[in-house]
Amino acid sequence: MTDPDERAKLRDLEDRINALKTPKKVKPHTDEHYSQAQLAWRMVIELVAGLLIGFGIGYGLDRLLGTLPIFLVFFTLLGLAAGIKVMIRSAQEIQEKQMADEAADKPPSGGAGVRDKDGD
Repeated sequence: MTDPDERAKLRDLEDRINALKTPKKVKPHTDEHYSQAQLAWRMVIELVAGLLIGFGIGYGLDRLLGTLPIFLVFFTLLGLAAGIKVMIRSAQEIQEKQMADEAADKPPSGGAGVRDKDGD
């Protein structure tokens, strides 16, 4: 027969195998994929919207005043700058949200300030 040490080792091995067999909670990859695609589209739309609004204002002013396409170029560049600024702000907002989610999911570290029953 086997001695108690070997039985304990076998029991420990069985426990480890059973722990590995149990399914872990995994975040669905499709949800993450769609949220990333939505964020990318949001940024593209913000940039294009800034460009189109600037182009429209510049074209309208040039048409109204009968000038060279000076306002068209100026407001298109201004729309590009505004679109980039909005994209950067959105990226910072998304990054802050992700950092807050990670901080909420992370368990508290160490035993700082935690005492046992004896007060040690």
